[in-house]
Amino acid sequence: MSEVERFEGSEEAIQRLARTLTNQSSLSFTSHQSSEKPGASDVMLSRASTRVSQLSVPGESPFDLSDPRLDPQSDEFSAKYWIKNLQKLHLGDTDYYKPASLGIVYRDLRCEGDNVEADYQTTVFNVIPKYLAKWTRKVASSTKTIDILRGIDGRICHGDLVVVLGRPGAGCTTLLKTISSQTYGFRVSDDSLITYDGLTPHDIRGTNRGDVIYNAETEMHFPHLTVWQTLLLASRLKVPQNRIPGISRELYAEHITQVYMEMFGVAHTKNTKVGDSFVRGVSGGERKRVSIVEACLCNAKLQCWDNATRGLDSATALNFVKSLRLSCDTLQTTSLVSIYQSSQEAYDLFDKVILLYEGRQIFFGPTNRAKKFFQDMGFHCPKRQTTADFLTSLTSPSERIPRQGWEHKVPQTPDEFEQRWKSSPDYEALIMEIDDSLEDIERNKQQYLEDLHNSHVAQQSNHVRPASAYTVSYSMQVKYATIRSFQRILGNISQQLTNLGGHVIIAFVISSMFYNLAATTDSFYFRGSCIFFGTLFNSFSSVLEIFALYESRPIVEKHKQYGLYHPSADAIASIISEVPIKVLNCIIFNVILYFMVHLRREPGAFFFFLLNGFTSTFVMSHIYRTIGAMTKSLSQAMTPASVILLALSMYAGFIVPKANMLGWSKWINYINPVGYAFEAIMINEFHGRNFICDSFIPSGGAYDSLPIASRSCSTVGSVTGEATVSGTRYIREAFDFVYSHKWRNYGIQVGYVIFFFFTYILLVEVNPSAKQKGERTIFQRSFMKSPRFVHENAKDIENNASSEKVSTLGEEKDSTEVAIQTGERIFHWQNVTYTIPYEGKRRTLLSNVDGWVKPGSLTALMGVSGAGKTTLLDVLADRISYGVITGDFFVNGQVRDASFQRSTGYVQQQDLHLDTSTVREALMFSACLRQSESISHKEKAEYVEEIIDLLEMRLYADAVVGVPGEGLNVEQRKRLTIGVELVAKPDLLLFLDEPTSGLDSQTAWSICQLMKKLSNKGQAILCTIHQPSSLLFQEFDRLLLLQKGGETVYFGDVGPRSQTLIQYFERNGASKCPRDANPAEWMLKVISDPSKNYHDIWVNSEEYGSVNAELDKMRETLSKLPYDKDSKESHKSYATSPVKQFYYVIHRILQQYYRTPSYIWSKLILSSVSCLFNGFTFFNPKNSIQGLQNQMFSVFMMCVMLPVLLEQYIPHFVKQRNLYEARERPSKTFSWPIFILSQVVAEIPWMVVAGTISYFCWYYPAGLYKNAGHLDQTTERGALVWLLVVAYFVYTATMATMCIAGISVETTAANVAVVLFCMSLMFAGVLKPKDALPGFWKFMYYVSPFTWFIQSILTAGLANAPVVCSATEMLQFPAYGNLTCGEFMAPYMAVAGGYLANTTTQDCAFCQMNNTNVFLATLDAYYSQRWRNWGIFACYAGINTAITVFIYWLVRVPKENDIIRIIQNRVIHRIRSLGPKPKNSSNQ
Repeated sequence: MSEVERFEGSEEAIQRLARTLTNQSSLSFTSHQSSEKPGASDVMLSRASTRVSQLSVPGESPFDLSDPRLDPQSDEFSAKYWIKNLQKLHLGDTDYYKPASLGIVYRDLRCEGDNVEADYQTTVFNVIPKYLAKWTRKVASSTKTIDILRGIDGRICHGDLVVVLGRPGAGCTTLLKTISSQTYGFRVSDDSLITYDGLTPHDIRGTNRGDVIYNAETEMHFPHLTVWQTLLLASRLKVPQNRIPGISRELYAEHITQVYMEMFGVAHTKNTKVGDSFVRGVSGGERKRVSIVEACLCNAKLQCWDNATRGLDSATALNFVKSLRLSCDTLQTTSLVSIYQSSQEAYDLFDKVILLYEGRQIFFGPTNRAKKFFQDMGFHCPKRQTTADFLTSLTSPSERIPRQGWEHKVPQTPDEFEQRWKSSPDYEALIMEIDDSLEDIERNKQQYLEDLHNSHVAQQSNHVRPASAYTVSYSMQVKYATIRSFQRILGNISQQLTNLGGHVIIAFVISSMFYNLAATTDSFYFRGSCIFFGTLFNSFSSVLEIFALYESRPIVEKHKQYGLYHPSADAIASIISEVPIKVLNCIIFNVILYFMVHLRREPGAFFFFLLNGFTSTFVMSHIYRTIGAMTKSLSQAMTPASVILLALSMYAGFIVPKANMLGWSKWINYINPVGYAFEAIMINEFHGRNFICDSFIPSGGAYDSLPIASRSCSTVGSVTGEATVSGTRYIREAFDFVYSHKWRNYGIQVGYVIFFFFTYILLVEVNPSAKQKGERTIFQRSFMKSPRFVHENAKDIENNASSEKVSTLGEEKDSTEVAIQTGERIFHWQNVTYTIPYEGKRRTLLSNVDGWVKPGSLTALMGVSGAGKTTLLDVLADRISYGVITGDFFVNGQVRDASFQRSTGYVQQQDLHLDTSTVREALMFSACLRQSESISHKEKAEYVEEIIDLLEMRLYADAVVGVPGEGLNVEQRKRLTIGVELVAKPDLLLFLDEPTSGLDSQTAWSICQLMKKLSNKGQAILCTIHQPSSLLFQEFDRLLLLQKGGETVYFGDVGPRSQTLIQYFERNGASKCPRDANPAEWMLKVISDPSKNYHDIWVNSEEYGSVNAELDKMRETLSKLPYDKDSKESHKSYATSPVKQFYYVIHRILQQYYRTPSYIWSKLILSSVSCLFNGFTFFNPKNSIQGLQNQMFSVFMMCVMLPVLLEQYIPHFVKQRNLYEARERPSKTFSWPIFILSQVVAEIPWMVVAGTISYFCWYYPAGLYKNAGHLDQTTERGALVWLLVVAYFVYTATMATMCIAGISVETTAANVAVVLFCMSLMFAGVLKPKDALPGFWKFMYYVSPFTWFIQSILTAGLANAPVVCSATEMLQFPAYGNLTCGEFMAPYMAVAGGYLANTTTQDCAFCQMNNTNVFLATLDAYYSQRWRNWGIFACYAGINTAITVFIYWLVRVPKENDIIRIIQNRVIHRIRSLGPKPKNSSNQ
């Protein structure tokens, strides 16, 4: 039995009950009574309830699977029968189940928001004054407000199913959000009255949050979870405590989930990933149904559905409304649904209708009264126009039709409509009904609240506070959220494997660098370096968790509104689920590091080292999570995260020892968890050990034969006359570390873990993410100052433009005057089949599809959800790069050539545009790159203006595309999407994928009329469409109809009044099409009949034979037409030259960066603050040995900015790449090398700016300029350092592009970047000089770009300057015999250098260096090579770019027999084959 049929044939009693409940004011199943006619209504309600409970249902447990009608996995399953049984059980024992329902009464409901109908776009230069001005207005309380909803009234009873109608901008979304108490971004007037049977909006936001829910228009799900995993979570979290005895929680949740999945037709997708725009999963319509099922599983008493049928075919949309009808009738659920395109059959299922017009309510009442109300007012309803379309059309001046003679009597403006409504008897009756209801609520308020409270408590599990909004206990919430978190990890295991692989690689690399250190003093620095780097890696490996936090945040907040779980429960679950991964990573990294480096080989020392590694990982994980939780956006979080990373690294005690920390900054060390971990591990390694000294001063020649008393070990902590150095003394003198701090420091780390754990938990509860405060149109600031803007600016209500002023067909320039570029060629195809590998087999998505599209014809491509409509469109448009396609594709009988894609236009279902461009700029970009190069720029610009007029976009031609809420509305985006393709002058064919999805009926009609107008001008159009009204469907010339599996069931003419189509199906066994039925809906219902295979009927029909005959004829005759196959144009993949492509693309990217101040300012603030922090940490250093080392580490820490700069850039690259690969590459707008090179080059100007600012913030505070002053080389050396810093920033941009070029997932690319960064930093010669590296790794010293960067900066900043040792750096020893120090040390200093503090005494104080060049030589850095090193480092930017181009070509450029994808498919198949086989799957 099909999903559609399961809801057919509703008993008459159910319909009578629906009408009865509509007209009554019953306020609960048990005790509420109507205030209108107490006696009569009581009897009627009793009879109605009795009738429902006795409609042929035994009242058996719906969990009894012995009855196939109750088994959701049975073909005989009946959702209606199941729900009635459940309802009868509930009504049979109300004391146990305590069922309740909820209604709402509102009077004089007014909502207002900030007057932000139009705003100017923020740019790099105007962002600061703009927000200062906003802050000033806010402080001065001078912000203007506008009314969004204006004094509307309503009463919605228990079990009512209400449809909310209105055009975009009417206030439908605001009304639904207000009813569901989600009023962020606008305010409800204090004078407004809203009551939910005595509950207040405050109660709904608190204790009763889950009783009233709002289901948004857009879908938000974790893409890597399967449909079953997604829905089972919601079901588990809503399992009532008072459920059917003997049914466990798990059984209840699983069964309910199966029932709803079957009810809404997603059972076959059970084990398929939900997916999203970038993760392959269920289809768009199926994803919408997943959202619907998730909301239904929440068991809310009052449900608000915002355009819930968007993306659903008409049969599925009707199915959805029937399911709500059933729920309202039997379970007394109250539902409000805003629908933009409603069929008549769906409309008739509703009890009441609310009609909004620019924030004003112009009708509220029974659905069967609305049409007559307006007809009596003087309006005409055309034949075959649905009531919903008729009502919505009344709010559009160009759509409403007055009856003859009533043209000047009907209302014209929103105010006049509202006045007519409020002066009508219907409104008067409504007010009386509201007054009676309010009196009843006031009289019985205590009883109503008690009933609702008892019902609420009955649902809650044990140990849940009655005042809690949640159904299950906190521990259960954590348990179920933890299961989901593990499922998310397993669903995207590649990311974790990449992370694990990175840990292994870094562990082996760093361990091999410091392999098998000897227990001598020469290992002191290397041991410290190794421990420091290991501590940092353990601590900072969690920085990418901020990405994951923001990825899940919108979904968690949605579930909080649904009353599913506390955000803190999900936070704890995410921490728990990552413990095994963190432990595994930590063990692998630390075990490899510890034993390969040959750290202290004692069990206690090893386990303490490992324990500190675990703890420091969790400390920093909680800190980064806290940063993410306390900020509103990812860009806000990354800047403080990077500065904290830098501060904790520098003040851990290794780079800057405690004694060298400046007074202003010592407090950082006191609160530094990394510092406490580093100190504890250093104590663990060095305390109680004596290390053999292998470097004495003086030494060599005759000095080696002197007694030890006349020589001193060169290491800090040495004692004259001793051949060993105490590790305890070394760490105390070098770092001020003492043994008594070992366990104290670990305790402090544990304290940090606990503190930041609770801080994070608290913040996720109280700090939501950034949300839009109101929808507005954005313009360029220069345009807003123009007189034209002042004249044309329209008033915003909810979606930027008043419906009175939105241009409609015919208002502007007669679009028929526009010369649309069309051709005379015919595109035809035959036997098209498309298969993909799936679970080790081949899966057929399209099967032998035939057809053609001729110039001047408008062809509809239709079918049920999952039939393969979009897939066929992609195959025909040559946009598939996965799977196997067979069949023949011809243009005028010739095989389609390289120019095919740019000869066609493809209007995608998703409106993909660059959010910073204006409408005109987006159109010009497409025109300039896709029209022939022979057409002048002036002609292209003129054609763009013609298309603007044709699509009636003149009013917002200079508006910024923006993002939803701040930019174009849905209709405007759709028109722009069509315009982008039209300006390309597609002379062959225009593909459109769901162009009316998400639009109201009037806008859908407008878009359809536009398509018809284009076809009348000779344009060939193939269009998929889901929910056409009968009038809209009649506009199509031909139809290609598919059923599940991509099989054709009809291809031919629609015919006048759809008669050709109707006659075909009636002739082949379909039931008669009712006279007033919508042929499109009837047709989909017919082919859903499981008893007939209409594909078999089609292939055996005469029509099919005629189609094949016509295709053969076309192939034979059209191939004889003249065709210049050797022409350059037919072999050109792109319309313009690479030079022009580069010019336009680079201009757009630079423009985007300029208009994205959040990215640019984050980059500038990050770089400047980091460099200031770095510079002042090492402020005004002295040229002592420690001072030189500090300056070296200052340069070293300059490199630490690279990972964060990478992480800032990667999301912006991905945004550009998604747009390019989804729309611009398939349409051959510009080539992929141009895309890559433009991305790289566009970063350079801003990187130069960032580098210059960083140079001044770091170079002068760090004092590097002082070493050149005495040689009069300040200018030259300063210029070299500036070039190096700028080159470093350019290098980071190219490095980021290289890492993300071939990788889809941002976090995976970031992990790869971190690995490469760590390797480059480790082999730069700072942690271990070249000569000390193992032989195998010496090549990496030369490969590392930081080698040349650090060498060049150090030589420019330090070379040829004197060294003056501090007192602690002077080695003390007596001269041998009767020699003075000068005499004793002269031979040694002649070879090794250095100087004596006093040459005439026998108590020698010796400094090992007398010149900075000696220090530089230990790093293999020489002043004479400074410019050479800069040149080598600069070359790395070019090398990165070349690698980027190669990787992108190898991995992401579609190629025949793509070896990468073949390997990927085989690996994925191998992984899947190791797991359980799914029972069902969905079309991909």
